[in-house]
Amino acid sequence: MPKNNAAQRVNISSGGAYESVFGYSRAVRFGKDIHVSGTCAPAGHEKSDAYAQARAALEIIEKALGEAGATAADVVRTVVYLRDVNDAEDVAKAHLETFDKIRPASTLIQVSSMLRPWQKVEIEVYAQLS
Repeated sequence: MPKNNAAQRVNISSGGAYESVFGYSRAVRFGKDIHVSGTCAPAGHEKSDAYAQARAALEIIEKALGEAGATAADVVRTVVYLRDVNDAEDVAKAHLETFDKIRPASTLIQVSSMLRPWQKVEIEVYAQLS
């Protein structure tokens, strides 16, 4: 008999415009694992630098983690997408402010574009509850 995985799955929404258009959740908790979708700074950050955009994205991520019953301390991996690798230091500063003592595994990737032309950084995280 197949397992009923529906009881283990919790979808978390941040109310972002693309969640219903694209059909995704900001985060999904499945048992002890939490996957947070790639997250960019929201509208209103069109003129923000990469540091401010990364901070805004990390605030959204931390809120989603909280709704999933986790904190930044539970993050085991991050993936950071940058449109311009010259912004790496600014984004690293924001990442360090959140994850300095935690030290998750991390990957930094330069991409050619983002969904909106003003977006400079997108961050996704993976967390695991003990």
